[in-house]
Amino acid sequence: MSRSLSRRRAFGRLAFASLFGLACAAVQAQSFPSRPLHLIIPFPPGGVTDIVGRTVATRLSTELGQPVVVENKPGASGILGTELAARAPADGHTLLVGNISTLAVNAATFARLPYDPLTSFVPVSMLAIQPLVVAVHPKVQARTLSDLVRLARANPGTLSYGSAGSSIHLAVEFFNTLVGAQMNHVPYKGSTPAITDLVGGQIDVLFDPFSSLYPQVQAGKVRGLAVTTASRSQVAPDLPTVIENGVAGYDVSSWQGLGVPAGTPQAAIDRLHAAVVKELAQPEVKEAFAKQGAQASPTSPEQLQQYVRAEVARWKKVATDAGVKPQ
Repeated sequence: MSRSLSRRRAFGRLAFASLFGLACAAVQAQSFPSRPLHLIIPFPPGGVTDIVGRTVATRLSTELGQPVVVENKPGASGILGTELAARAPADGHTLLVGNISTLAVNAATFARLPYDPLTSFVPVSMLAIQPLVVAVHPKVQARTLSDLVRLARANPGTLSYGSAGSSIHLAVEFFNTLVGAQMNHVPYKGSTPAITDLVGGQIDVLFDPFSSLYPQVQAGKVRGLAVTTASRSQVAPDLPTVIENGVAGYDVSSWQGLGVPAGTPQAAIDRLHAAVVKELAQPEVKEAFAKQGAQASPTSPEQLQQYVRAEVARWKKVATDAGVKPQ
């Protein structure tokens, strides 16, 4: 057999294999999903991560032609539900709504995790981003965030701040580091008791997600000073940013992203990504998110992977600089 004939036959076999692989991928994409999907939210009902997740689930069910069953699996700063999702079959039928805590801050505040934020999941898309609101009790002599900074610097250790979780704790410690202030940390198990104590004057300062804290600002029960994102919130344009108050480099978001267990077929990831991007562009979804002070923020899987990687590195450094030791 001539070498040219042998090469042609080898090329033919490669071409056939490539076409066969493409055909199989197309079949997989068309057949997925083949049964109901399960969307794990590692937090209790009612919070912004739950609301974002349920909004996504409702639309995905219509888009994919299969029910999307929402399962709230709270506990241990979101670790229990996130571990459950990581150990699920990697077939695209189990989804995780991760957030800044489960996919970034936990890696900085826990010495050991039963999952790896960077390798246990394949990102699908960012879902939403929202700012934190910085607020004080009316008794605090600060009309602006700049006032608060001056007050905290002049009276180290006299102001108290609450945190509903490790992500808020590190967000405030990051702020303290940048402005050279010292405020006393009071931990809480959730936003509700922290807000209750801020309204009652048991703590002086609170950084908390927009959806939880801004209604108290609107009601006049606490004084809103700023939002923590680089840009003002479209829902509360009267609140300046922390950066506008002279704290350069302070850009902190509460965010939610959709992921699937590592090893999930690419065809399933592609189908999910296309469905999510289409869903996040819908006016009713944007409106539902806006009610929580959140902005629909679709990304490619690669962009979300890069974002999570940067967030993990960022919050590990913040924890180290603030002297927060992993549990």
